[in-house]
Amino acid sequence: MPKSQRWRICSVPRCPEYTQHGKCDGHRREAEQQRGTARQRGYGKQHEQRFRPGVLARHPQCVCTEQQHGHGSPCGQPSVHADHWPLSRRQLVEQGHDPDDPKHGRGLCGRCHSSETAREQPGGWNA
Repeated sequence: MPKSQRWRICSVPRCPEYTQHGKCDGHRREAEQQRGTARQRGYGKQHEQRFRPGVLARHPQCVCTEQQHGHGSPCGQPSVHADHWPLSRRQLVEQGHDPDDPKHGRGLCGRCHSSETAREQPGGWNA
């Protein structure tokens, strides 16, 4: 059976539910509610029309070099996500920077972006 189809216990401590993902459906819904919608997190029209296209134009290939993602040199897969880096969107706003300026981003492939989000976001996907 492929790894993605194995059943395992929910990753939330003391939850007895089985899932094919990190969290059971109930805990996944709770994490999404805690995270808020994209609009609630500040990703509006400027993000869609300015930040994302600008970042992906600068970095058409994934620039991730994180060892924990399984590579030491730039990943090189096609970029599909514009990731705020090295500061998060929240940190940029707190410091008075324009979070929609493409200079504050990097292009990542789906795998690297998912790994980064799961590791860095509060209540992340696999936490």
